[in-house]
Amino acid sequence: MYGMTEIDNKPQRGTGGTATAVSVRGLVKHYGETKALDGVDVDVREGTVLGVLGPNGAGKTTLVRCLSTLITPDSGSAFVAGYDVLRQPRQLRRVIGLTGQYASVDEKLTGWDNLYMIGRLLDLPRKEARSRADGLLERFSLTEAARRPARTYSGGMRRRLDLAASMIGRPAVLFLDEPTTGLDPRTRNEVWDEVKRMVGDGVTVLLTTQYMEEAEQLASELTVVDRGKVIAGGRIEELKAKVGGRTLRIRPADPAQLRPTATALDESGLTGLATTTVDAETGVVLVPILSDEQLTAVVSTLTARGITLADIATELPSLDEVFLSLTGHKAGETQDAASTKATDFEEVAA
Repeated sequence: MYGMTEIDNKPQRGTGGTATAVSVRGLVKHYGETKALDGVDVDVREGTVLGVLGPNGAGKTTLVRCLSTLITPDSGSAFVAGYDVLRQPRQLRRVIGLTGQYASVDEKLTGWDNLYMIGRLLDLPRKEARSRADGLLERFSLTEAARRPARTYSGGMRRRLDLAASMIGRPAVLFLDEPTTGLDPRTRNEVWDEVKRMVGDGVTVLLTTQYMEEAEQLASELTVVDRGKVIAGGRIEELKAKVGGRTLRIRPADPAQLRPTATALDESGLTGLATTTVDAETGVVLVPILSDEQLTAVVSTLTARGITLADIATELPSLDEVFLSLTGHKAGETQDAASTKATDFEEVAA
């Protein structure tokens, strides 16, 4: 039965003494016959950012809604900042913040009134609620627009106001569900900077995103979800290594040796070596390899041919390539009709 474990209201300790701010085990959520979450296990270390990746409909938003008490899971256990998600929802809501995919501010109220109202709803004294509203408007560069109705704000300003609203109660854990969807690159970078500052202040963040650059910028670790299941997890470099494959970038000392370098490798007969590619614009030869032995063999072959190298470097797969390899989908794609149905259910549940 969900949520039967009793613990004290402190982050749990993981391996190596590291505090775990979010701990999820076997979380299940069904919408009719659709399994939005199918036995999900997730841990988020205190003071870090966990990036949750997955195709549209994979279960990312359902996970966030369960952990923020917006919907009730069918089974499993989940603790956030030491509180049982099901048995202690009121206490939990006081120590978390949530920013969804779309800004949820009251457009009729001014930016200041939005923040002050939320502060009062969180039982902050009037003086503290006013102080928090003023401070966060300044922190998010919204002071000049503080007394304007939120409906007059640009999309980026509304997003910043939404983030400010999620910080009113000084949350220990912040849930960000695709927080930069639809933002221009400049505003997206501003949001990233603010998230980094929050983490620097000790906030723990669970971030769902479909932007691979965002995950690399912000996340300490990643969890990849597909069809309601966790299919991979770990640090970004670890996931890249699991997918396998590296690319050698070979730069001959003599630019005239660029194509002869590629020809020498293509004709070398090295076992398992993939076809080379010449990038004339950057002056390098690209060679996919699968092992250190192949790297050594490439260098030996070129040395034997009398080709002097100015530089040789290895690159791991991009995070986009990792995502595609793990899920079979590109980021932002919906996996199938069933997933679309699950997403529709999620919107209704919201």
